[in-house]
Amino acid sequence: MIAMGIALSSAARPEPVDFRSEVLPLLAENCFNCHGPDSGTRKGGLRLDRRDEAIRPAESGRLAIVPGDPDASHLLERLLSHDPDEVMPPLESKKTIAPESIRTLRQWIKEGAEYRQHWAFEPVTRPDPPPAASPWVKNPIDAFILDSLGKHRLQPSPEAPKATLLRRLSLDLTGLPPTPEELAAFLADSSPGAYEAAVDRLLASPHYGERMALPWLDAARYADSNGFQQDGDTYQYVWRDWVVGALNANMPFDRFTIEQLAGDLLPNATLDRKIASAFNRNHLLNGEGGAIPE
Repeated sequence: MIAMGIALSSAARPEPVDFRSEVLPLLAENCFNCHGPDSGTRKGGLRLDRRDEAIRPAESGRLAIVPGDPDASHLLERLLSHDPDEVMPPLESKKTIAPESIRTLRQWIKEGAEYRQHWAFEPVTRPDPPPAASPWVKNPIDAFILDSLGKHRLQPSPEAPKATLLRRLSLDLTGLPPTPEELAAFLADSSPGAYEAAVDRLLASPHYGERMALPWLDAARYADSNGFQQDGDTYQYVWRDWVVGALNANMPFDRFTIEQLAGDLLPNATLDRKIASAFNRNHLLNGEGGAIPE
């Protein structure tokens, strides 16, 4: 316990510890192999991936985590031990936890050792925009940006010239620069809604779906190649065109993902939905002689 106090004597930081971004990665990397969800590899009757079990006594009778009391938490004692038979992670694992990471764990336990599930499983809530009395703020998103800038003692940059604004907007939404005619029309439009009209025009462009599809196609490993010997034999471009069309139609994201993951399994699946499920065919295909059809 004395070693613990010496090693963790620095003052706690003012902001609370975020379990998902700071604690969970530490536990997953260093602890879950022996104290995680796999009962076949779990040791000492200690499970750290679930709070209700992590705060129960282990087989030793000790409490690994005592919410609000890091000095009574056996987890920290084992992390700081100099006994090769007691220190965690075990020496044979070749893993070590840095002192600053142990300080993070200590503060987390002191704050109550809150566990939070993955953000994808938590209900979506709409936050209230921060108060902002500034003519720079034209919509709720601007209020969040201005609030964040203020925390870093920064001010918004001056508004760019109209030609620059249109170029940025066009490249962002279509991946293409504005034509000379589009630029001339925008510069000549002095109405208050000129910028919003340009946004609407670009959102209605078929090139909008092409631009928005690029990061999705990259993440899905799209290619018209079998990945081994040749290009052009997978006809995956049909699925690519489905993605572009779905984005141009402003398809809701839940439907966008469901139809790609299992469109062919939906009741009375249409050809369009079956094409969507070709998302699952973005992988290597070996078509050499002797391959088993399955």
